[in-house]
Amino acid sequence: MAQHKVALLGVPVDHNSSYLPGAALAPARIREAIHSDSSNMWTELGVNLGEQGVWADMGDVAVNGEDREETSNSIRQKAIELIKQGERVISLGGDHSVSYPLIDAHAQNYDGLNVLHVDAHADLYGDFGGNPLSHASPFARLMETGGVSRLLQVGIRTLNDHQREQAARFGVEIIEMKDWLDSANIGFDGPVYMSIDLDGLDPAFAPGVSHHEPGGFSSRQVIDLIHRFKGPLVGADIVELNPHRDINNMTAMVAARLTKEIIGRLRTGA
Repeated sequence: MAQHKVALLGVPVDHNSSYLPGAALAPARIREAIHSDSSNMWTELGVNLGEQGVWADMGDVAVNGEDREETSNSIRQKAIELIKQGERVISLGGDHSVSYPLIDAHAQNYDGLNVLHVDAHADLYGDFGGNPLSHASPFARLMETGGVSRLLQVGIRTLNDHQREQAARFGVEIIEMKDWLDSANIGFDGPVYMSIDLDGLDPAFAPGVSHHEPGGFSSRQVIDLIHRFKGPLVGADIVELNPHRDINNMTAMVAARLTKEIIGRLRTGA
């Protein structure tokens, strides 16, 4: 099986959050959880992330909190730089606005890119609160580019009429949480980018998020999805941890586990 270089990139942005600040602190907190002595560096599928050369932490993107457009462009360019160096990139947000430039960077480098999006929210608003780069709008901006072959959203449980109209407009596939089956056969033809908003999990498993939406995934269900969906994973992000709302670093540890399992899959090229 192929072995790929994997780069971890922090994206400490929360100036596009519509409710509570705090997500900019998340990359540092997730890194601490990844390296916590309470766990080890093995994935469930047997990849030793403690082995030299399996992955590398590339630090954080330099961001300008006063200029949203400049920050978005900086994120995009850094991701493109790493991809062109042959890296497979997993990024730690930050609020969900960071996914627009990150996925756009992958779409520019992987023809026929598919996106698997785990979230309580569809994030398809045309313009939320007067901010087109809001964390409630990344997938509208992304689909407007025409660079994504397929967007599948799972775990959604907050759809309103506007977002249903946006989904129909862009041809977005949605499996609402009320319709989710663990036996669902999730598969893609072509490269896949996975975006995980931690509020896609039930707040019982991930309380450290700004938007608590009961009725979501368990940690086990998301891990199983990472392991089982069909298609080559080429990039990913984990977003919306808000350390201000976390309990005993519980959500940071969930994010760290998801990060490890994703790194393992990126590494093996599955």
